[in-house]
Amino acid sequence: MIRVVLPFHLRNLARVDGEVQLEVPAPVTPAAVLDALEARFPVLRGTIRDHGTLKRRPFIRFFACKEDLSLDPPDSPLPEAVVNGTEPFLVVGAMAGG
Repeated sequence: MIRVVLPFHLRNLARVDGEVQLEVPAPVTPAAVLDALEARFPVLRGTIRDHGTLKRRPFIRFFACKEDLSLDPPDSPLPEAVVNGTEPFLVVGAMAGG
């Protein structure tokens, strides 16, 4: 099971409390996790990734094992700790301002 932590506004939209647990087939990549997340919660389609290009939306970041994975290719394998469920895959809403 892959553990996914969503920001409050996406948890609220998907009507979930706390972490989401997903079955993700190997290889476990950010793209595969997001595919599984959007399949289980169709209301999230287009909120994390663009509908057409499937590119990460601005102000959304991905983290795993204290590493920012946002700029990594979406088909990069996730760390073993995420694959075995020890660590979660985090979707974070970034903030901007000056």
